[in-house]
Amino acid sequence: MASPSDVALIDDFLDTLLTESGLVTHTLEGYRRDLEVFARYLRARGLQGARRLDITGFLAAEVMAGRRPRTGARRLSALRRFYRYLLAQGAISEDPTEGVEGPRLGISLPRSLSEEEVERLLAAPGDRTPEAQRDRAMLEVLYATGLRVSELVALRLSEIDGQAGIVRIVGKGGRERLVPLGDEAQVVLAAYLRDARPVFLKGVPATAVFLTRRGGPMTRQAFWGNIKRYAAKAGVETPLSPHTMRHAFATHLINHGADLRVVQLLLGHADLSTTQIYTHVARERLRAVHARHHPRG
Repeated sequence: MASPSDVALIDDFLDTLLTESGLVTHTLEGYRRDLEVFARYLRARGLQGARRLDITGFLAAEVMAGRRPRTGARRLSALRRFYRYLLAQGAISEDPTEGVEGPRLGISLPRSLSEEEVERLLAAPGDRTPEAQRDRAMLEVLYATGLRVSELVALRLSEIDGQAGIVRIVGKGGRERLVPLGDEAQVVLAAYLRDARPVFLKGVPATAVFLTRRGGPMTRQAFWGNIKRYAAKAGVETPLSPHTMRHAFATHLINHGADLRVVQLLLGHADLSTTQIYTHVARERLRAVHARHHPRG
């Protein structure tokens, strides 16, 4: 348990961040947890008495406890921000995080489905019921556009241009992008809008494209549950995440020769370096194919 004086310092720091930076609650709570962990490590010395050796010793202890490098990097980032705040406030005369190097982070490759796995997943819902038509349309649109699941469930009718075959998305940071749907997704989506969606409406207007039986918009949680159910039905054993289809969209485009900047625009990434991770995914897949099929692989 952190001492009352340390808790007061942390509270003041977080209050300042909230006022000046407008950080969201879960980010502030993450800072609090990391700082309290460090305060417990310091024990009687207190946060204001920390030295550079304490920082490096704390990071080493985290490694010995089996913490992942990303956790250590996040905690060091919280400590840097905290001690720069104390230095600016005149509460300390020297920043103990100065010159401390964080743990090396390897490239974390997103998990992606093979094209054959995607085909099985897309076919899993079928089209015999309105729910099946809706779920297939959602999966087709997700794979065709690379939308985030949150963007998919928030999609409105006014954001679909059926004649042009594009969707208009306002993503993170208010950035707008236009994404082509592709022929197959257009056909499946049009069938859902014509045949299944009116069943869910029950005569009550709605702006959301994808609806539940109650006429409300589909939620991220419900759709994620559907994806896992269809993956099991299709025999897809690759571990899934809510971004799996987005990763597959990007990886398969690059595998087929798409320009990295085009993929960046389609995904709505502000920075090209974020998109470059998919070139590593493509390389890893090529290496795996080579190792499996080449006589000297």
